[in-house]
Amino acid sequence: MVYCPECETDLDIEEDEVDEGEVVSCPECGTDFEVITVNPIELKPVEEEIVDEEEEEETEDGDDS
Repeated sequence: MVYCPECETDLDIEEDEVDEGEVVSCPECGTDFEVITVNPIELKPVEEEIVDEEEEEETEDGDDS
């Protein structure tokens, strides 16, 4: 039995149903986790990449003044 590291809800995941690198979501809190190992199942929270759009626009603009 695997529990959500965030809210401790039973995730109902079986070792033979997932692969390493697969992303699973907790139905209770909505947090996404990457499967690190399958025997035993070990989960790591997926880090969302936040892109600063203003910084990208300045770089693309080419105007450094």
